[in-house]
Amino acid sequence: MRYFAILILSVWPVFAAAQEWEDRRIFGGESAPHSLRILSSTDTSFFIPIIESFIAKRPGISVEYLVTGTADLDDLFRQNPGQFDVVISSAMDLQLKLTNDGFAQRLGELEHPDWAQWRSSLFAFTIEPAAIVINAAAFKGLPLPATRQDLIEVLRANAELFDGKVGTYDVRLSGLGYLFATQDARASETFWRLMEVIGSLDAQLYCCSGEMIDDLAEGRILVAYNVLGSYALARADTQDALTVILPSDFPTTMMRSAFVSKSASDLILAESFVSHLIGLQAEGSSENFPLPSLDAFQATSGRASISLEPALMTYLDRLKQQIFIREWESAIIQER
Repeated sequence: MRYFAILILSVWPVFAAAQEWEDRRIFGGESAPHSLRILSSTDTSFFIPIIESFIAKRPGISVEYLVTGTADLDDLFRQNPGQFDVVISSAMDLQLKLTNDGFAQRLGELEHPDWAQWRSSLFAFTIEPAAIVINAAAFKGLPLPATRQDLIEVLRANAELFDGKVGTYDVRLSGLGYLFATQDARASETFWRLMEVIGSLDAQLYCCSGEMIDDLAEGRILVAYNVLGSYALARADTQDALTVILPSDFPTTMMRSAFVSKSASDLILAESFVSHLIGLQAEGSSENFPLPSLDAFQATSGRASISLEPALMTYLDRLKQQIFIREWESAIIQER
């Protein structure tokens, strides 16, 4: 067992270097005697103050923050659960399944609302709506879509303007995109009509919200559907250029979540980080916690919220997933 542990540690630097991360950053210095490895789908910029405040209270530790897409994150962790201490993702269904499959450590003494946790092992710490984000300049003189049906009508009426200029998640690559799509499809058939319209306009497909926001800001696309509004609102350089719209017909709100790996190299340190994360969101300081906190739940009454419950895993069934993706491809990928 000792030989196996040494082997894992020796292989880790090679593994980390070979993996193509969206971002990789070490806080606190690589030579610190105690280290924490966080696997996350959340852009590093949001976690800088969270990690720095954690390290400030614990001299002698380092935090390695590794960012990848939600689907890749799930695959990576399942293959290498001993390589990561804390796992953070916006793909609630995949997080719930990892927890249900026994990968998450139970944290018995962490106080947290019942609706924002699962079996004292998975802890939601943000509430964020899926949004329609538009390039404001492109919509001058056009009606702003308040619903998905409104979006369908404005895209159809201005097909030449929006051809090749509408973006959304590639649900084959994005766990969060797949979650949003399946929840939308459960809520209304309008989703499928919208996918067909977007598909007829040569849809641009993305793995991540950040890339969609970048392309919106640059004018490469003019509309992003089901993107995380928090990513757009957090960018000072896009405040005037972009407009974030929360659909009023059946808005979908997800909760970003975290858990401690049962195979963490330092369970106490990993548990301390999740406790710190939960504590910061409860304080509600935007300086230390630049993400929408759980208090936003009070402001979203009447909005459709994706709950942490077993039904969330319905579309992770292999057959259901294959059927859904086949239908999605038929709608969104059209011969020109």
